[in-house]
Amino acid sequence: MSDQLVAAPASVSAPPRTGKAAAGQVPVLWLALLSTPLAMGANAPVLILPDMARSLGVPTSTATWLVTVFAWAMTVGSPLWAGLIRQRGLRPALLAAVAAVVTGTAVVTTAPWLPLALAGRAVQAVGGAGLVAVAMNLAGSTRRMGVITAGFGILGASGPLLGSLLAGAASWRLSLTLSAVSLVAAPAVWRHTRRTPPAGTTFDATGAGLVVALASALVLIPTAPVAAALAALAVAVPLVLHTRRRPDGFVPAVLLRSPAFIGSALLACAFSTSYFSLLFSLPRLIAQRTPWSTGAIGTGQLVALLIGSALSWLLAAAAGRLGHRAVLTVLLTLGVLAPLTAAFVSWGPLLLLAATVAVFVSTGSNAVLSVRAAKDAPGHQRPSAIGLFVLCYQLGGALGPALAATLVLK
Repeated sequence: MSDQLVAAPASVSAPPRTGKAAAGQVPVLWLALLSTPLAMGANAPVLILPDMARSLGVPTSTATWLVTVFAWAMTVGSPLWAGLIRQRGLRPALLAAVAAVVTGTAVVTTAPWLPLALAGRAVQAVGGAGLVAVAMNLAGSTRRMGVITAGFGILGASGPLLGSLLAGAASWRLSLTLSAVSLVAAPAVWRHTRRTPPAGTTFDATGAGLVVALASALVLIPTAPVAAALAALAVAVPLVLHTRRRPDGFVPAVLLRSPAFIGSALLACAFSTSYFSLLFSLPRLIAQRTPWSTGAIGTGQLVALLIGSALSWLLAAAAGRLGHRAVLTVLLTLGVLAPLTAAFVSWGPLLLLAATVAVFVSTGSNAVLSVRAAKDAPGHQRPSAIGLFVLCYQLGGALGPALAATLVLK
């Protein structure tokens, strides 16, 4: 365990190329600071899109691409970083991710036109996804993963408010720098990494391209269902065939044969889609069904999301004692109740409780299921397992808002 810096859970016997940090385990708060500002930066534009649109000289509907492109880049970036970590180790990945965040932030803060701003946001998001991949590979346990995912929920919930405050105090461009807060933790994490010799296998460019194409097609399903579904199917078939030809490639064949990985990834995508759908739908539903003011709705939802995110860490911390079956039962039960409550209840506090439950299930399952998803993967393939799992979770961040727009935000 002295080469590639991927901290395995205590129950996993890691083969050679899965090293741990040279100076011991990275303090989890540094890992949280390295990864979670990405969620804050992703949600920062939500309340200031009209201001951004006016500044860039485009309609507000067009400016929403600044959110969509960020979510897409996070989604496709996750497995690509997993491939880099698997081939080169965490130190090169950390350095490249930092460079991407710096470059993307510089472009976003100076871009005079929307296309250039979109390019900057995409580079920002790809870099942020790399920092997340590094942090999750160094977490190593459900409890420590829970700190990271709870941080995602908390900072994601506060992102719109912080973005609005920064825009009001200075400029909307400053709001788009929030994800760069991650850079503060990079030196501390760097000290716990060490150089990794090149992997014995070549990078599977074909597999990586097919995964990116599949994820891109899936993201478009809510807006162009038939065309996107056909495109996804057209990509999925050659991806499966390619995986059979190259079982140790970008998508390890062992993962496609692992019920733990398949089940965990599908559940993570479902829970994430449900949460992000409710995140965008509940303000409109509460406004329609109650006499609450806009300020009361915003404050109530923020408090609900913060509580749910904090509670998710308790679930992750207790997961080992409760057992996987009990935790899964809790997640499935609450995961079904949250959208049902939102669909049929008209009382404001209960609708906010649905938001609390949704973020609790989404962030809690991310911590618990990410560790389980990688349990059948050999040590040198754990980065790929985690990266592909994160891709499935991030898909919900792209599918959920589009689903909310289709069902509620008409």
